[in-house]
Amino acid sequence: MIPNNILKCAVVLVTSLALGACASVDRSYGAASDIEITSLPELPAPASVLPRFAPMGIIEVTVAQDDTLSGTYVIDENGTLDFPLIGDVAALGLTPTQLAAVISSRLSGEYVLDPSVTVSAINAAPPTVSIGGQVNSPGNYPSVVATTLMRAINSAGGLDEYARPDDVLVFREVEGERYIGLYNLAAIMRGNLPDPAIYEGDIVMVGDNPGERRLERILQILPAVTSSIVLLDRIGN
Repeated sequence: MIPNNILKCAVVLVTSLALGACASVDRSYGAASDIEITSLPELPAPASVLPRFAPMGIIEVTVAQDDTLSGTYVIDENGTLDFPLIGDVAALGLTPTQLAAVISSRLSGEYVLDPSVTVSAINAAPPTVSIGGQVNSPGNYPSVVATTLMRAINSAGGLDEYARPDDVLVFREVEGERYIGLYNLAAIMRGNLPDPAIYEGDIVMVGDNPGERRLERILQILPAVTSSIVLLDRIGN
């Protein structure tokens, strides 16, 4: 069990996660060499929420220097935009500003001198939060119903029987940096810790309790006549 006083700071980490010193048991996270623990008290909030393009999205592109390139385009089922002169552009997951920059860069010089490109979404995909791990109904959910961590878990059907509520991760990207926070959902549900805000694009992952799984498997294979058992767990957590 990870102490609540550690989790009160959300254990915010940059790029990936490394929490080997945060628990008495070995539940270390992301021990890669490029991981860095931050001193932030909580996950930073996104500066703004911008639409990101999804397959079959309809967009309006304006190229100030060439009206023949301006018009309405459709991003195909693979998330690719077929744009005149430059061909296929990978648009999946980009914001309008990012896509405009890609188009401008590829047009520049060879096709258009100093192009000024703007892109706007006509039918942008609704913002979502991805919820996975040990929840009853993992998947992508509208961010309007998953505004906090508890609401996000509830929208995914709640914790399943193998969930580890003191081991809930929230992945978030802010201004090109990837952050990961570790939360104790059980303490949050009791009102001992604040319920953190969740934003569009966040990924919520609920940890697994392998000990519960092992115990269930053992009980399933024991003879029905067994009246009492004593189990010695040499595997640990």
